[in-house]
Amino acid sequence: MTSFSRRESRDELGELVCELRSVNHRYLELFVRLPEELRALEPLVRERVAARLGRGKVDCLFRFVPSKSATAGVAVNERFAQQIIDAAGEVGLLLHESVPPRAIDILRWPGVLETEELDLTPVHKRAAALLDETLDGLVESRHREGGRLAELIIQRCGAMREEVAKVKQLMPQLLVSLRDRLRARLAELTAELDEGRIEQEMVLLTQRLDVDEEMDRLQTHLDEVEAVLARDEPVGRRLDFLMQELNREANTLGSKSNDVEMTRVSVELKVLIEQMREQIQNIE
Repeated sequence: MTSFSRRESRDELGELVCELRSVNHRYLELFVRLPEELRALEPLVRERVAARLGRGKVDCLFRFVPSKSATAGVAVNERFAQQIIDAAGEVGLLLHESVPPRAIDILRWPGVLETEELDLTPVHKRAAALLDETLDGLVESRHREGGRLAELIIQRCGAMREEVAKVKQLMPQLLVSLRDRLRARLAELTAELDEGRIEQEMVLLTQRLDVDEEMDRLQTHLDEVEAVLARDEPVGRRLDFLMQELNREANTLGSKSNDVEMTRVSVELKVLIEQMREQIQNIE
């Protein structure tokens, strides 16, 4: 489900930003980008996101800008520096030079300057808390979008119910019209017709064209769609299955159609089902 959430936090250690973006995906696919200072938090980030989100392609981004007062200090490795000075003096004697090494040259030697390690434990704790806040915002955003999608799906369920009602109203008239057309064609034949056989054929034809069961199942599936949307849990996969069932009944209706209006209804049902299917792809 498409959503975005961003949270910031500042203290004496620096500025911390967490961003979460999610788009629709069949499963949960998480991409985590962390600065070097927060690299150790990746397992925790994955665990907490997976605990809150069931589906979606999710991007998690952290940024950390340390304050000037929080930067690591620099210390001189005096023992190592003295060894370099002594070695430089020995080399100078060998070369008969009395020029002592410059301080800046000594400092350039790898290992002479050592960076004091900064304690990042408070930053890690704040980052974990900020992740929870950002997840709260993302989940709330997804819930709002889910509510809007549910309204759109319910509207299309209502439109499908109207089409089903049209079919039920049309069926008696269509059967009478079919019977009249069949009799008119048979009347054109010169041979004597068996009235009983004609009625048997009419019964068989009526049974093949009867769509009452399909209409009842459509109504039942629509009831189930609306009931599932009211649940406070992930329902995307169940709705996917219901769309397949609705589409199956609409196809059966189209195959039994023997009238232009019935064909139009079948096409309209398929259009509405496809519109719902597109929306359901964004529901967790």
